[in-house]
Amino acid sequence: LLFVVGTVSCTLFLAVNGLYSASDDVIELTPTNFNKEVIQSESLWLVEFYAPWCGHCQRLTPEWKKAATALKGVVKVGAVDADKHQSLGGQYGVRGFPTIKIFGANKNKAEDYQGGRTSDAIVDAALNALRSLVKERLSGRSGGYSSGKQSRQSGGGDKKDVIELTDDSFDKNVINSDDVWMVEFYAPWCGHCKNLEPEWAAAATEVKDQTKGKVKLAAVDATVNQMLASRYGIRGFPTIKIFQKGEDPVDYDGGRTRSDIIARALDLFSDNAPPPELLEIISEDVLKSTCDAHQLCIISVLPHILDTGASGRNSYLDVMLKMAEKYKKKMWGWLWTEAGAQSDLESSLGIGGFGYPAMAAVNARKMKFALLKGSFSEQGINEFLRELSVGRGSTAPVGGGAFPKIHSVEPWDGKDGELPVEDDIDLSDVDLDDWDKDEL
Repeated sequence: LLFVVGTVSCTLFLAVNGLYSASDDVIELTPTNFNKEVIQSESLWLVEFYAPWCGHCQRLTPEWKKAATALKGVVKVGAVDADKHQSLGGQYGVRGFPTIKIFGANKNKAEDYQGGRTSDAIVDAALNALRSLVKERLSGRSGGYSSGKQSRQSGGGDKKDVIELTDDSFDKNVINSDDVWMVEFYAPWCGHCKNLEPEWAAAATEVKDQTKGKVKLAAVDATVNQMLASRYGIRGFPTIKIFQKGEDPVDYDGGRTRSDIIARALDLFSDNAPPPELLEIISEDVLKSTCDAHQLCIISVLPHILDTGASGRNSYLDVMLKMAEKYKKKMWGWLWTEAGAQSDLESSLGIGGFGYPAMAAVNARKMKFALLKGSFSEQGINEFLRELSVGRGSTAPVGGGAFPKIHSVEPWDGKDGELPVEDDIDLSDVDLDDWDKDEL
């Protein structure tokens, strides 16, 4: 059996097993139609970002369909396969599944839905959001697409998050910055620049929010700041360049819509983002939430603390962290446990009782796993994960077809282990002659 992961296999699976179809009242959204259907719409939208392999998403599906039918003609209800369309999920900061967003008056400021997963709760939230939207319109504060159209006609959007750079300010802001900069070189008379302006402005705000300011969008008037235009060989407008610390600038040659710009910015952010969290399995919730939310969860079983001490354990954790960094774009979950702490889990993964440290990659949707056969080292783990990422490697079903009971344990305190202290037994004052010999 092949351990199938990757975009090709996902596409094949989704073609057969998408959670929604054309016969539902849920509107399927993709990068192709999202801007037209949602962003440019006057309607209130509830949008679910899901992955077909996610158990929580599968359980939500009938409730989401029921809510969509109830709200038909009142509130639009959509769904994005964010496993298939990762750029769209990334654009809205989707890190787990399902994520539900409410697109109200200001379509560039979607709100997270935090309510219950029943159709009643979803409908209630939709109607509350609709009431707020109508009241905003009544008070003249509507921030919907209509205001966007007006700003486009007047030649600019709200550019508050686009950083204007000049010959004097460029180097101190950009060249030595630890942040990533996307810089548009423009000319005020250029028609293409005017068309790009509202897209660039909207993208700047979204990117600032999504990356906590780690990716910045800026603009340079190349007709005024001719030193910069000359330094970077600007010949046409608009020209967009990407600046990263310690690297030569590169041209951005992607699309000119806000979604294209945001998608590239988030890719740049993920390249520079910290690795995923490495969590100890101290409860069932840690295991389930991590493995349900990611296509693969990488589980390591490390030797007992008495066998390695703190320094030995930390060296193993360091190897895992390096691999998590290397493969962070895969958005896998990373877990570890101590040998013997979760013996049922070990047995279900064919580890059980020997061969520590060990590593298994688990596909919780299919309840299949692959075991690391090579060494628990950077090289050995890298070869193992590289094979998985291209759809190779042998797999086996998780024992029992489901995760076993997970025991709640105290998290490791970061210290060396201590042997249990045994009480000394003093037999000096015991007179054995007094004992009933029948009891011996």
